[in-house]
Amino acid sequence: MRRKLFFLLLALWAAGGAYAQAKKINPNKDAVMKSVDKHQQELIKLSDEVWAYAETALKEEKSSKVLADYAEAQGFQVKRGVAGMPTAFTAEFGSGKPVIGIMGEFDALPGISQKAQPEKEPLMKGAPGHGCGHNLFGAGSLGAAIAIKEQIQQGKLKGTVRFYGTPAEESVGGKIYMAREGLFSDVDVCLDWHPDVEIAANMQSSQAMVDFIIEFKGKAAHAAGDPWNGRSAVDGLELFLDGVNMMREHVKPSVRMHYVIKAGGDVPNVVPEYAKAWMWIRDSKREGVEDVFARVREAAKGAGLMAGVESKITVIGGDYELLVNKKGAEALQKNIETLGPIKYTDEEIAFAKKIQEVSTGKQTGLDGTIHPLKETKENPDGGSTDVGDISWIVPEITALVTTAPANAPWHSWAVVACGGMSIGHKGMLFAAKSLAMTMVDLFENETLRKDMRTEFETRRNGHIYKAYVPEGPPPIPAKE
Repeated sequence: MRRKLFFLLLALWAAGGAYAQAKKINPNKDAVMKSVDKHQQELIKLSDEVWAYAETALKEEKSSKVLADYAEAQGFQVKRGVAGMPTAFTAEFGSGKPVIGIMGEFDALPGISQKAQPEKEPLMKGAPGHGCGHNLFGAGSLGAAIAIKEQIQQGKLKGTVRFYGTPAEESVGGKIYMAREGLFSDVDVCLDWHPDVEIAANMQSSQAMVDFIIEFKGKAAHAAGDPWNGRSAVDGLELFLDGVNMMREHVKPSVRMHYVIKAGGDVPNVVPEYAKAWMWIRDSKREGVEDVFARVREAAKGAGLMAGVESKITVIGGDYELLVNKKGAEALQKNIETLGPIKYTDEEIAFAKKIQEVSTGKQTGLDGTIHPLKETKENPDGGSTDVGDISWIVPEITALVTTAPANAPWHSWAVVACGGMSIGHKGMLFAAKSLAMTMVDLFENETLRKDMRTEFETRRNGHIYKAYVPEGPPPIPAKE
């Protein structure tokens, strides 16, 4: 009798524990995960279409259209050509507060076309390719937005979900023009993700930067017959670049300065009257960029005086550093950990190792494990993004998800190859689920939103955001 009573009590305890555990499962999170699974093949198709189009900054006509069309077909209210950019759009569903935004990129990089195979071979010689995985980025974020839209539609969540189709991240910075037009001013929290070599909620900032053109104008003359009548614009450019390169010893280790010469004369026997370089300055903070840029401006003036030519600097744009939000990252990390690691097939691991073999030789395969949150570095690793600008307007959360192997170069054929096959697809679907689950938290948990806002205001410290782009419309390229 005692034995039967013991097992009866044990069974009741187990059942109660199971019931309690079941109660902890958020039904809205379960629903958004199922939504991503339901739309899986459509999202993969979208990603592959954008991968094949491989359109560069502000030329993403087909890529933008296929994403916007799909959002419209899913019931979103779509506004195309926002902020003066034909390829920028927003897709919104719901009404009222909170407004939760999610961003999606879709621009490619020039000259790195590649087939979806582990040997280097262009799909089309000299054509662009998605060497940073933005074909996955846009489709994955839209998948998360659709999952939330369905929950709002069913009355399970209240508020507004807004997807931002953001062009030209690799050049120009489309989000900056969208920010300048106030398109993020009513958002409570914004999310994004980026393809990576490991999985975690991002806790690292990015580098602030300024993007500018330096031009010198002189006077042409015969380089042998009467060079004294000429004034060389190339002399001015060389003196300027000498000054920049000497400055490298006297800037902080976090500073980066890089340039390309765009014009430097046509023939040796004519004193060149025009010279031009394109330059970027980066540092871990906007203030650091401004300090170095002020010195560079003086170097341009000095070079012009020494060469007897005119100098002119034209700012093209610039990015803020990313303002990290730890409260938001912690919420995202919990959902990432709930999903668990990505599992890869033997074929996918072999694909990755082959890429590593021809890239660096170190074959480690793929890292689908969940990495813990990391402490924010004082000076971030190299790289800038216009997501940084948005993070100074609204609390922002970023997920990093494996879509390619480590020990292979980014912005290269290796990442293009992975983005067009199942390795990239798995990362995209993981990102969609983890972001959608975090958006559920943001819709349901007002305290989380308030805590994120408090941290955001503390870190922003009263700074008023001002878009670092020149007056006037975005630099839309001419039709070819």
